[in-house]
Amino acid sequence: MQRSNRMKKEIEILQKPPPGISCWPSPSSSLEHFEAQIVGGQSTPYKGGVFHLDISIPERYPFEPPKVKFTTPIYHPNVDTAGRICLDLLKMPPGGSWKPSWNLSTLLTSVQLLMADPNPDDPLMVDIATEFKHQKPQFEAKAREWTQKYASETSSTKENNDDSSDSSSSESEDEGPCENQKMEQPRSKLSRKIMTVKRPLVESNCGDEKTKKEKL
Repeated sequence: MQRSNRMKKEIEILQKPPPGISCWPSPSSSLEHFEAQIVGGQSTPYKGGVFHLDISIPERYPFEPPKVKFTTPIYHPNVDTAGRICLDLLKMPPGGSWKPSWNLSTLLTSVQLLMADPNPDDPLMVDIATEFKHQKPQFEAKAREWTQKYASETSSTKENNDDSSDSSSSESEDEGPCENQKMEQPRSKLSRKIMTVKRPLVESNCGDEKTKKEKL
């Protein structure tokens, strides 16, 4: 009941989303699943792209954070090949900083900030982080290439056609998406409305969780 009441309020908030963000309940769910889009910032290599995200609302929301992942591939050191995001706001304390006062609008704005300001010192994708730190022009060129390939209007049309003839299994969602991966080129899905973004503070501590997994 608490989740249902909270989500009804959040839907009202999302009627006036932050610039560059759009978010809506999935037609097939009862406020347990949302979809969102974030427009790539003008001063970033993601300019001209619209990135689609999937949001799952847990039973204990807002006392537990939602699970958020990109379904549009993005070349970014803090997003893995399954679309999972290394972001402090997406995890419970003490490892994360989620608070019941946060909402989907705040969370999506933080994801937009992470797109504009990656954290290469605490990456999911080590190869991309190294490239970002030491070969930034090359990183930006690849990020623009991926944006054009996966997040543009032309890529949306092409991949919608691909999806009609090829289905893929969904990726499993871990509690924390903080394991290093090697880069692959996944597929994406892209649709719906477009808008723009404000930028709050973003933190991440995926490196700590990553280290624990390596020791195990």
